[in-house]
Amino acid sequence: MRTAGQFSRRKFLKDAARAASVTMAVPYLVPAAALGKVGQVAPSERVTLGAIGVGSMGQADVKALMQCEGVQVLAVCDVVRDRRDTAKALVDSTQGSRDCDTYGDFREVLARDDIDAISITTQDHWHAVIATAAAHAGKDIYCQKPLGMTVEECRAIRDAVRFHKRVFQTGTQQRSESNFRRACELARNGYVGKLHTIDVAAPGPMYQRSYQQPTTPEPIPEGFDFDMYQGPARERPYNGGLWAWPDWYLIRDYCVGFIVNWGVHHLDIANWGCPTVTSESCELEFTGSYRHDGLTDNINDWRGEFRYASGLRMTFSDNGNPNEQGCIFRGDEGWIHVDRGRIVSDPRSLLEIKIGPDQVHLDAGAQGTHYENFIQCVRSRQDPIAPVEAGHQASYLGMIAEISIRCGRKLRWDPAAEKFPDDDEASHLLSTPMRSPWQLTRCDH
Repeated sequence: MRTAGQFSRRKFLKDAARAASVTMAVPYLVPAAALGKVGQVAPSERVTLGAIGVGSMGQADVKALMQCEGVQVLAVCDVVRDRRDTAKALVDSTQGSRDCDTYGDFREVLARDDIDAISITTQDHWHAVIATAAAHAGKDIYCQKPLGMTVEECRAIRDAVRFHKRVFQTGTQQRSESNFRRACELARNGYVGKLHTIDVAAPGPMYQRSYQQPTTPEPIPEGFDFDMYQGPARERPYNGGLWAWPDWYLIRDYCVGFIVNWGVHHLDIANWGCPTVTSESCELEFTGSYRHDGLTDNINDWRGEFRYASGLRMTFSDNGNPNEQGCIFRGDEGWIHVDRGRIVSDPRSLLEIKIGPDQVHLDAGAQGTHYENFIQCVRSRQDPIAPVEAGHQASYLGMIAEISIRCGRKLRWDPAAEKFPDDDEASHLLSTPMRSPWQLTRCDH
């Protein structure tokens, strides 16, 4: 399935070489989607996919996407040879063919004219480089959360997606779960009365490093392109703790921390149920502490709140510090608490309410799983249920909370400008340098 606005393979390779100062040879491949090998879907409706990042979560994404009607995975890409070989075996077995190719460099996947869409399931520090390049290459994108490592990166992804008219689904899959949608619709339609407080919490300190060896340099394992793994992050000697699970989530070079990586899920629900949290200027003030165990060094625990001009408050903490996991909408006529696998309210009768046909409905016509919604939108060219703006906003809420902790003080946030007004110290933390030759692919490239 090919869509308007895509770029030629020759042009993309030329631009990629300029952006990364690297050239490469890419073999010509006959589009597998033209060979009629995917179910009974008409060739014009087939969606061909490349998967970038195929560790445990990446393989889960690939499995789910292959379950969508008319999807054919043509490429898997990972910096670890064993992972890409395992992913290829999974794809070949599921699709009953050997059409899936393996790559160690995502740029080779993006250069293929026969691939419609990609999934990005890499470490967080790679998301923005890959996503902006993918949008420029004319690919639709399913990207795991958060969008990036900084507000600048998230903004660049949003701008690239809109400039190149791409379909983008953020991996905030709670939007495709009925209990979260129901809680947000009840809040949006005023069934708890006037909202005055939103309480949000996500896991944090429960995650601790698993790699217990010394932090000294070690030999790089065979089949692991560690330089490519580091990518835009700072260069450092190899140690197994830099890519063990969950250790990499706890290292600031690769992840802001669970204040963003996990927090993004429930902050997204808060924003979905009450758009004021990203449309109105606010003051925010947070405290927290950082990890100092082995190579882990990012945010460990946090607590604080956003205070809005309208009087709304949104508190945000790690679980039990003091908030309970999930998202609670509190109004002057009741409250709703939603989390994975449960929804409770006071009064309980709130959960029996049926949203009327003329009221706010948040499904946007979405059907099926989060992955199916993405594939449907690749075909229809409509926005999916978790569009790029939603991913951007949910990501930056955790980021600016962490910036308040780093600055050690209260901050003011202007959501229209996406800046801290008259605050050079805080504004400096909205972006971070990337290791050469990596950079974001800007919309004017």
